[in-house]
Amino acid sequence: MKTILILNGPNLNLLGKRQPQIYGHETLDDVARLCRDACPEGFEVDLRQSNHEGELIDWIHAARETTCGIVINAGAYTHTSIAIMDALNTYEPPVIEVHISQVHKREPFRHLSYISARADGVIAGLGLDGYVAGVRRIVALAQAGA
Repeated sequence: MKTILILNGPNLNLLGKRQPQIYGHETLDDVARLCRDACPEGFEVDLRQSNHEGELIDWIHAARETTCGIVINAGAYTHTSIAIMDALNTYEPPVIEVHISQVHKREPFRHLSYISARADGVIAGLGLDGYVAGVRRIVALAQAGA
């Protein structure tokens, strides 16, 4: 079984409650269900969320030997965390960066992403479908031997 790690950063535990006009009414449980449904036989997802930068980094380090790719929505850490970028730089399998909202139509500080410097793909503005697209891309790369 190949595992895709789906990491969610700060405040995404409030998905469905926090600013639904921007992020929608769906929850992280909905993200997990959609991503599981997108996995073909032989693949599984491990979805995690933390409001703590160090915990996200520890999960990235641990994933180096156990996963075939990471789909990451680092939340606000996207725009601030060189440490998460550095951790992702130690991770060889594919990384797909996801944003629920179209960050380039929002505040200028959201236009900068440290995660993008490492990501093999960036998906923004597709709502929860962005996670599904990220999972599908990781599956395709894993099946192609990337």
